[in-house]
Amino acid sequence: MEELSKNFIHAFIEEDIGPGGRFEGMQVHTRLPPEPNGYPHIGHCFAFSISINAAEKFGGLCNLRFDDTNPDKEEDEFVEAICDDIRWFGFDWGDRLYFGSDYFEKTYELALGLINKGLAYVCELSPDEVKRFRGDVGVPATSPFRDRPVEESLDLFKRMRNGEFPEGSKTLRAKIDLESGNFNMRDPVLYRIKYTHHHRQGDKWCIYPMYDLAHPIQDAIENITHSLCSLEWTDHRPLYEWVIENTDVPSKPRQIEFGRRSINNTVMSKRLLRRLVEENHVSGWDDPRLPTLRGLRRRGYTPSSVRDFCERIGVGRTTNIVEYALLEHCLREELNQNAQRVMVVLRPLKLVITNYPESETETLEIENNPNDESAGFRDVTFSRELWIENDDFMIEPVKKYNRLFVGNEVRLKGAYIVKCTGYELDENGEVAVVTAEYDPETRGGTTPDGRKVRGTIHWVDTKTAVDAEVRVYDNLFTDPNPDTAGKDFTEFLNPNSLEVLHGCKAEKMLENAEAPQDFQFLRLGYFAVDNKDSKPGNLVFNRAVALKDSFK
Repeated sequence: MEELSKNFIHAFIEEDIGPGGRFEGMQVHTRLPPEPNGYPHIGHCFAFSISINAAEKFGGLCNLRFDDTNPDKEEDEFVEAICDDIRWFGFDWGDRLYFGSDYFEKTYELALGLINKGLAYVCELSPDEVKRFRGDVGVPATSPFRDRPVEESLDLFKRMRNGEFPEGSKTLRAKIDLESGNFNMRDPVLYRIKYTHHHRQGDKWCIYPMYDLAHPIQDAIENITHSLCSLEWTDHRPLYEWVIENTDVPSKPRQIEFGRRSINNTVMSKRLLRRLVEENHVSGWDDPRLPTLRGLRRRGYTPSSVRDFCERIGVGRTTNIVEYALLEHCLREELNQNAQRVMVVLRPLKLVITNYPESETETLEIENNPNDESAGFRDVTFSRELWIENDDFMIEPVKKYNRLFVGNEVRLKGAYIVKCTGYELDENGEVAVVTAEYDPETRGGTTPDGRKVRGTIHWVDTKTAVDAEVRVYDNLFTDPNPDTAGKDFTEFLNPNSLEVLHGCKAEKMLENAEAPQDFQFLRLGYFAVDNKDSKPGNLVFNRAVALKDSFK
């Protein structure tokens, strides 16, 4: 992966591994801690890239560790999807794949150690009572079980593990500071009883550690030097450090927080994404309108364009909303250089060249990419009847309309100059056929006599055209910030976010196109072969991004 430019995290790491630093002489070691309860999205990519690039910049290592300490919505399906998406993104973790549940036994032992040290106790307050007794600013929290004898807490905790108590009836809490101004330090819950099947551990456990306990222990066991996480964990850092200092772990990682990056006109919350999927507002986690990597991949985004986006938005200490247009710009910039050009007609209208021989078909050479000479040329057939775009002809042309109307000339891309001579209407009064005559001296679109022809349009030969379905996507939401507090984000769903066009006409060379190929459809945008529905004989393309760059 390309290296992120220097940022405040890199500055901290340089200080830590430099002379006198807390990790002097040590190898930098970071980790990715995804939760297997959904599919990763573009915001996760930003977080992933920070840890991956920090490790690469300093010649270190980066682990992939699933945070599977909350079994309610964790599934193997999500594990497999996350692994696949992260590989696609460009990260190879080698043999450094771990699961938080791998450390359940060790975490339990360390929790027993905290009880033995008088730093943890079994509490019998209900979740509602814990909240009620939490106190307020200037008012300390209370717990009637805080002074429970060590031996009693040890016995109860072991019995909690053995499944002797109802779910929610008891917790293990840290004994820290009931008067702390940081409410996360007011004797936080470390373990809870939960009778839920675990996707890896099965029914072996009925007590599960809270993330605030499990995370620092896992980092320390794996000898992570820098635990990089988003800004909402800043207030949890004192608890992270408390766990490291008070448990018998082999290392002392440093937690550093960075600001999240969100994108406008979409939602990034797993909860909201899950609602979109489960309420059938979208076709699934891989719907191309979603910011999930599955959706972006299906739409036609490339790993390098997503990595470029993550680099461009930078690393900061505050949370920012980034324009979706920047993500589109990164893809457009790449595909403009690399994508093969082809001709596809989305809304077909027949053009008959009346002075072209009926039985003749010729082959033209058309360049594949004007930005890449090595891309060469392709053969395209040309005959008397062609498909053109419906909006490339007007009976009554508007001002500055340079396409086909009776008496006007246009270039057919890579072929000839034609002059419109007339049109035919169907029984509904719609234009069904446009007629024209071609100038045989203008092969390749040249004008030997120097006359000016302002318009150039694309076309497809009716004799060799292949049918395709084309899906044109727009923003999923009409409001740039649909998940703002106080709003029901589903009220802002864009009814025009997907337009499905059937019976589109494509060059014959596309009949064997396969995902993940991207193409520039001349004059129309960049399109990708759909990786789910497209197959031989049933071509399906998704518009990845329009030609016009709206990002400034």
